[in-house]
Parts: sequence; structure tokens; C-alpha cells
Amino acid sequence: MDSFLQAAIEEAEKGLAAGGIPIGSVLVIDDKIVGRGHNQRVQQGSAILHAEMDCLENAGRLKAADYARATLYSTLSPCDMCSGTALLYKIPRVVIGEHATFQGPEDYLRSRGVELDIRHDSRCIELMREFIAAKPELWNEDIGV
Repeated sequence: MDSFLQAAIEEAEKGLAAGGIPIGSVLVIDDKIVGRGHNQRVQQGSAILHAEMDCLENAGRLKAADYARATLYSTLSPCDMCSGTALLYKIPRVVIGEHATFQGPEDYLRSRGVELDIRHDSRCIELMREFIAAKPELWNEDIGV
């Protein structure tokens, strides 16, 4: 398995262990993780701390040239908010662990020139299916339903 996707899965598992939603993300530039995060809406009482947002926040301020070389890894297809942030910073590539349980605006990302690499990872799918079955109301809150 890709070590960067594995790092995102570890973030998802960390979030789940802390009582949150099991979605993780890492930002990679020049084959090095520069930011990592997991969904912290529950833990922080936040409206916006999805895994990708937490990851980018933890990466800190970067230059446009850095984002232009970046790959954003996420265990789950990024939602509208997180996809919009990737577009804002012109991150050219997103690696998605799975999109069977939720699919964000992938066609829109592609139409804007973002390369998507969807891995259909069984651990990512299992984490989300188990969580959604156990806590459907929390999941629905997270995706705005």
C-alpha cells in the first residue's frame, strides 16, 4: 500500500479513537508529508474541521508554488467545502481512498484540471461503512443532511 494513503488511514483511525468521524488526510509535497489531519468536528465542536481542512491548517501557510507541487490524500472523496479549498490553492492532484460511501464533486474537480486517483481501498470503505451504520445521525450532520 501507498505509505501516504496509509498515513491518511492512520489519521482516520486516530479520529475514530478520539470519538470522531474516521476520515483522514495528508498533504504531500516533494514526496514528504507536510501536513496531516483528521475530521475533528466532534472533538473541537467545529463546523468546518473536516480531515482535509484540518490537514491544510496543520500544514500552515504555504506559498502558491508549494501548493502547485502538492498532492492531497484523503481517505474519503472530498466534499464541496474541501474540494473548493483544494481548488482555491490550486492543488493539482487528489488521491482518494474511497468514494463508495460518499462522493464529492469529483467531476467538477476534474473539469477544473485536478487529477483524481481513486484507490477503492478496502480499509477506507470499512471504516466509513462501520461508522455510518453505528452513528448515522452524526454522519448526516457531517455531510449537511
